[in-house]
Amino acid sequence: MNDLVARINWLARKKREQGLTPQEEKEQRELRARYLKYIRNQLVDALESAGFKPKGKKEETCSCGHCAPRAEKQGVPCSAGDISRGSGDVIH
Repeated sequence: MNDLVARINWLARKKREQGLTPQEEKEQRELRARYLKYIRNQLVDALESAGFKPKGKKEETCSCGHCAPRAEKQGVPCSAGDISRGSGDVIH
């Protein structure tokens, strides 16, 4: 992981100083995506270890009572209730 971060930082410095080639821009996007995926997985693991569990993605509107009116109004799924305690309580 240290090598990944070092390469991301090197590409960022080069971009500021002289710019990147199209290949380097593609590499930078891919490395950043890999790093963010790693960080997200670490966060999920930490939350699960603390007794929280992620819920599945919402296909319809949220039924938590807090977001439902907003979600129905906008016609989009709720993103605030994606994590719950083991008891099913939604955390906002």
